[in-house]
Amino acid sequence: MEAKASARYVKMSPRKIRVVANLVRGKNVSGAIQTLAFVKRAAAIPVKKLLESAVANAQNQDSALDVESLYIKELQVDMGPTKNMRRWRPRAMGRATRINKGISHIKVVLDIR
Repeated sequence: MEAKASARYVKMSPRKIRVVANLVRGKNVSGAIQTLAFVKRAAAIPVKKLLESAVANAQNQDSALDVESLYIKELQVDMGPTKNMRRWRPRAMGRATRINKGISHIKVVLDIR
């Protein structure tokens, strides 16, 4: 039985979220949530909320489910649209450089071990 959850349009660059995602990918869910509680990175907050949402989805599908038997089968971080979050920085000789603010889509799939 698989349980899925996704967080879209997270206002953080995928590169920063992938660092945290690599810490917990493939781990047991309870251990992953405990790890994320002590990681001192801002990206740990949306990943932890997403894992808790996926656990709630799994319990909603099967009320007799043991949460300790769940593990993270897939944790994927993708780039979101950057069209809305463009900024401009002034440069030398009257020029400007574009700054793309990162937006991410995160997907998680839990499964029973």
